[in-house]
Amino acid sequence: MLAALLDPSVPDRPDAVTIGPDRLSRDRLLELAASVAGGLALRPTPGPLAVHAVPDVSTVVTLVGALLAGVSVVPVPPDAGPLERSHVLNDSGAVTWAGPAELAPDLPLLEHGPAGTLVTPAPDATALVLYTSGTTGAPKGVPMTARALAAGIDALAEAWAWTPDDVLVHGLPLFHLHGLVLGLLGPLHVGSPLVHTVRPDPASYAAAPGSLYFGVPTVWHRVVGDPASARELRRARLLVSGSAPLPATTFTALEELTGSAPVERYGMTETGITLSARVGGLLRPGWVGLPVGATQTRLRTESGDDVPSDGTSMGRLEVRGPTVLSGYLGLPDATASSFTDDGWFVTGDLAARDADGHHRILGRESTDLIKTGGYRVGAGEVEAVLRDHPAVDEVAVVGVPDDDLGQRIVAFVVGTRSPGLENELVDLVATRLSWHKRPRRVVLVDDLPRNAMGKVQKTLLAEG
Repeated sequence: MLAALLDPSVPDRPDAVTIGPDRLSRDRLLELAASVAGGLALRPTPGPLAVHAVPDVSTVVTLVGALLAGVSVVPVPPDAGPLERSHVLNDSGAVTWAGPAELAPDLPLLEHGPAGTLVTPAPDATALVLYTSGTTGAPKGVPMTARALAAGIDALAEAWAWTPDDVLVHGLPLFHLHGLVLGLLGPLHVGSPLVHTVRPDPASYAAAPGSLYFGVPTVWHRVVGDPASARELRRARLLVSGSAPLPATTFTALEELTGSAPVERYGMTETGITLSARVGGLLRPGWVGLPVGATQTRLRTESGDDVPSDGTSMGRLEVRGPTVLSGYLGLPDATASSFTDDGWFVTGDLAARDADGHHRILGRESTDLIKTGGYRVGAGEVEAVLRDHPAVDEVAVVGVPDDDLGQRIVAFVVGTRSPGLENELVDLVATRLSWHKRPRRVVLVDDLPRNAMGKVQKTLLAEG
């Protein structure tokens, strides 16, 4: 991991990392990282370092310094509430804090010291502990080894033809898989400069010359809503979308405005990025491509049978490979229940796969598998169609109990209200998908219930 940063044959880059108005050269980053490593070496108690992961150069220096000192890092979301932050700090076993003292009063603060020794991270040592979003309870710690991180980045570099000649631009948070692992450690490993815009708004992306741009669907939706900024991205070699489904309308608008169809990919904290479309390969809205690197996938029914690779049959997505976690931190029961007897990680996501191995994600099994009238329907497939309607800003589809059908499909929609919209949306699904997949009811709402990480809480909708 961090191969290019540590390679003495690689010349200094004055623009290795740019965050907002601040810039670090490669050599200056290593110099400051050595000071962090020196401070960590003076601690009386060894253990993980928790970092208040705001998007600035101080965070970058701290993260890199700890990793190159052989200290595992626990990134803490800067917008975490007291309960979530306390859980992460206690659960991770962090012994030192890099951030505002008042946010972690029980932990000693990190102090920089004389230049310490920088070492290549041990391949099988825990480099990062990232936390899940907590949609099914308290966030779970996911230890990531340096070997797994490097394997994931190398696989994506191959899939995206990512080289030191690229310039990566994004404004994503530095505490999760997308923004931190791909968006910060990725360019430091590959050797390409990073321009972090602090905020991922269209004007900032347009003003930052680059060849490779990362965004989540919300970012790309805002970009296409600002056509002048979107057209500035015609200089890009590659636009990458992930972390959530990209609406087909946004996909099409991006392609029309920028000249580039976006590459969609799929992953989760527990598995790293496991699927991605390829540069120069087939790019279709809603399809997240092929397994990357040495990753393997399979689709299984509830009874454990293989699902046909016909592009429409739905099954539980299971994954194995070098980027998959070995276990949740301190949770042996959760670990055991997340793996099959033959060693495949059960993602909890529903997917379909075509004859060529391309995948599309249809939702979460726990909340998005709807059994209605003897049919199995993926909520994500219905949501993708509803998002294509120009009046729809957000949508959540759930199954609610029904005496006749078992479950009936209900769509909760945030958007521009107009007479007859509910019937329009029902008809849209009925004409695009099978008749039995249409919502039996459309509910127009002002907003959708979300947890602290912004994930829609579908159980509340189904219960309400």
